[in-house]
Amino acid sequence: MSERSGREEVLRALRERRRLQRRMWRERRSRPVFLRYLSWRFWKFERREYWRKPKGNDNKMRLQLKGYPPIVKVGYRTPASFRGLHPSGLEPVVVHSERDLEGLEPGRHIVYIASTVGLRKRLELIRAARERGLRVANAGAV
Repeated sequence: MSERSGREEVLRALRERRRLQRRMWRERRSRPVFLRYLSWRFWKFERREYWRKPKGNDNKMRLQLKGYPPIVKVGYRTPASFRGLHPSGLEPVVVHSERDLEGLEPGRHIVYIASTVGLRKRLELIRAARERGLRVANAGAV
């Protein structure tokens, strides 16, 4: 009887994670791409598509006039339920040593190996993480 309830609990957790992932992707798709003012007109701004707040006195985008792209506002913020999660829906954890892998769950965490870790230790960490069933996000071609 307990084996069946354990299986149902695992399935419920998987369904919840999938539901969260679908919602996360829907939210990301619905958010507009925020353009820098005049990036559609000047080549130098087109090459730099990062956001800059429009601050000019008569700036039409700052005034939020019809026909101009939307500006960044607090209402576009990611919901707290999946803020800071990896696109897979897992919690990212930065790892420096094998000791940091202890206590991590494959269904809940995804591993990032710190940039300060050398190649030999990186290979050991990747092997240890895969043995525990953890995904390594920045394993690359190693």
